[in-house]
Amino acid sequence: MPYFLALLVWGYLEYRLVGNYRQRHKAGSRSFGEVPERLLQEGPFRVTRNPMYLGHLIFMLGLALSFGSWLGAAILLANLPWFHRRVLKDETLLHDKFGAEYDDYRQRVKRWVPFLL
Repeated sequence: MPYFLALLVWGYLEYRLVGNYRQRHKAGSRSFGEVPERLLQEGPFRVTRNPMYLGHLIFMLGLALSFGSWLGAAILLANLPWFHRRVLKDETLLHDKFGAEYDDYRQRVKRWVPFLL
């Protein structure tokens, strides 16, 4: 269990700190569906396009593993499609607002996991 607690802390801090980073840089809040005033491409957004959503998923993985919970694992798996659909919707909104700038960013930075997905 103690090893997996690191995932809980990592996921929680990633979500909270990235949300604060976005707000500090005037690029949106933690609210879903809110299109930011500017496209962040630096900080955590230079390695993944969705660091806040990724933080949520890492946190849920940490919960499931820390407590050896099949229910926690099922909740994580059930949420994966929701997060993916949410990201696709966000990407459409960002493309509509930022156009070629977002397209260039999307080509350079992976959606989820740096260098992989």
